[in-house]
Amino acid sequence: MSLAVLRSEDGRTIALELGRWRAEPDAHEAALLHRLADPVLDIGCGPGRVPRALAAAGRVVLGIDSAPLAAAEAARDGIPVLRRSVFDPLPGEGRWGTALLLDGNVGIGGDPIALLRRCRNLLRSGGQVVAEVAAPGVVSSALTVRIESGADTGPWFPWAVVGADGWPALARAAGLVSEGLERAGSRWFGRAVYA
Repeated sequence: MSLAVLRSEDGRTIALELGRWRAEPDAHEAALLHRLADPVLDIGCGPGRVPRALAAAGRVVLGIDSAPLAAAEAARDGIPVLRRSVFDPLPGEGRWGTALLLDGNVGIGGDPIALLRRCRNLLRSGGQVVAEVAAPGVVSSALTVRIESGADTGPWFPWAVVGADGWPALARAAGLVSEGLERAGSRWFGRAVYA
């Protein structure tokens, strides 16, 4: 497995868990997925491991990813995935039970409030956003980053890091009601509801 990082313009790095992107959900993730309200929209789904697992369990799910290779890989495997940005028109707007943002995808677009407001608009009343956030003590920040793997570097794009401590205020600013945080192993997840 190649090592890859998100590198910010100021030199900070965020490790990317490439092995997890194709792996079956571990016990912590399986427990988290079991508690999601259907239908589930997996935002930034990559090659579709979560939509694959949910669909195999008979759940209603759709993955979206704007990366052409990731969406194509998922589609080749028959996984319900669209090549689409979360900010594009999406099927089922206003009817999703869960908007899922794993693997730090709450950073998509560099403006977590705008992203969570968009998620709120995708949800039905009582729907939830579940977002993986950084550990307590990590300061939330907007960044410009690129993916680096060995000698390969990608283009710069906006991203954000959301620390667990900032989750409640972030959810509130987006018009959601925070239901708190949960820890699963070394990972942290924020949950908020569209009331």
